[in-house]
Amino acid sequence: MDRVQRALVSTYRKEGLVPFCRSLAELGIEILSSGGTAALLRAEGIPAVPVSEHTGFPEMLDGRVKTLHPRIHAGILAVRDNPEHVADLARTGIPPIDLVVVNLYPFQETAAREGAGFDDVVEMIDVGGPAMIRAAAKNHAHVGVVVDPEDYAEVADELRAHGLLSPPTLRRLAAKAFRHTADYDGAIAAWLADRVDGIPHPRWPRDLRLTGEKVQDLRYGENPHQTAAFYRVPGEAAGLAGARVLQGKELSFNNILDLDAVLALAADLDGHGCVIVKHGNPCGVALGQSPEEAFRRALACDPTSAFGGVIAFNTPLDAGAAAAIGEAFYEAVAAPEVTAEAQAALARKKNLRVLAVGPLPAYRRTGADLRRVTGGLLAQDWDAGIERVREGKLVTRRGPEPEEWDALQFAWTVAKHVKSNAIVYARADHTVGIGAGQMSRVDSARIGTHKAEEAWKTGRPLEGAVMASDAFFPFRDGIDVAAGAGIRAVVQPGGSVRDEEVIAAADEHGLAMVFTGRRHFRH
Repeated sequence: MDRVQRALVSTYRKEGLVPFCRSLAELGIEILSSGGTAALLRAEGIPAVPVSEHTGFPEMLDGRVKTLHPRIHAGILAVRDNPEHVADLARTGIPPIDLVVVNLYPFQETAAREGAGFDDVVEMIDVGGPAMIRAAAKNHAHVGVVVDPEDYAEVADELRAHGLLSPPTLRRLAAKAFRHTADYDGAIAAWLADRVDGIPHPRWPRDLRLTGEKVQDLRYGENPHQTAAFYRVPGEAAGLAGARVLQGKELSFNNILDLDAVLALAADLDGHGCVIVKHGNPCGVALGQSPEEAFRRALACDPTSAFGGVIAFNTPLDAGAAAAIGEAFYEAVAAPEVTAEAQAALARKKNLRVLAVGPLPAYRRTGADLRRVTGGLLAQDWDAGIERVREGKLVTRRGPEPEEWDALQFAWTVAKHVKSNAIVYARADHTVGIGAGQMSRVDSARIGTHKAEEAWKTGRPLEGAVMASDAFFPFRDGIDVAAGAGIRAVVQPGGSVRDEEVIAAADEHGLAMVFTGRRHFRH
């Protein structure tokens, strides 16, 4: 690249543009500009040559044709060390353009706006902008291209220091530019494909295109022989991609999966809540008067499984909870914020990953849940929200007592986040035993009772507790197991061909049972 002498600036997004262009002008770089961009720069006292003056041709067709002109594109595309190209520019009197600063009409934003008309959205399909971006990115050995205002400061600094941009910077900017136009064209293609007859189609588009910005390479995937990376999805809440890692080892593939699971459940809790997850499954969930109390109650549910697990709080992590966490080994702990005192208490656990993740509503899953299968991709809505158990259908002779209603709601909230087949035994403020991921529901029921007996070491730890099942009971055996352990109430979706048999079993045992009408499989 030669020294930058001329820049073409034409942007829809104006943030940061004025100070950037003022830097260019101070460096003696001539600025060509069009439309509203030129008006803004001139109003700020920054000299800008109108594109129409540069080309000798007026803007026309309501601004659809401004930069689509040989004096623009030849100036961008000329290869500066090609004698024939240089001769062509000299013969036609076309000056080279060394820097292209362009971002595009807001097609995606307009298309997403409620009530936007078809023609209004089509009018936001930029033509000249992508043409200039692609031309500059193709000729990136000689021309810099800037599509993101976040790059203004770095580009200005490099120009001040050297008068030109280095080859690595030019290549990075060109790659970003092609990614920008690819995303833009992909959004247009998907939008039009869904309206081939002029009418918006249902929830799922004909074409599904995925884009991601790499946050980091990971040491490995689920196992050491698998390579892996972590990507941010543009346009979605930052979530873990935007979390602040305050200390500890680099996050692993499995850490990120567990953190996603633990924060999704923590976001569904009210009050001071704590969740402990191991291998994607909750092994303890509790509420308390403080984060420390919530943690100790969650830990008591299954301290054996919690060892080496991942912990999340739904309120700021304080010194008391941090001191309790420091008593054993855990992989990671996350909270909306971490107090300075808590950070100091955890500092001696140098390998413990500590994350401040921001407001937890960002971890309530929205949008599309995508999963790969061999040769294909499954897409579904996230299993968002949770039913109010009190609004369910009471199907037994006995109804729940007030505290049982609270316990049923708590158990049902947790069950949504446990892998199927899921059985959760709980009281109003903490889990007592969890059976997860079994091929038969009765085995999950048995494992949950075993976990409770192993953890609480009392004669009948489930006496008076409640049970939640993420899906219906296909047989009465799961009810018999739970009743034999002492539970007093059950919440489940219902819907089995043997519902009457299951309800009869609950009545035989004197249990209360509520049907929610919705299951929460988590495969």
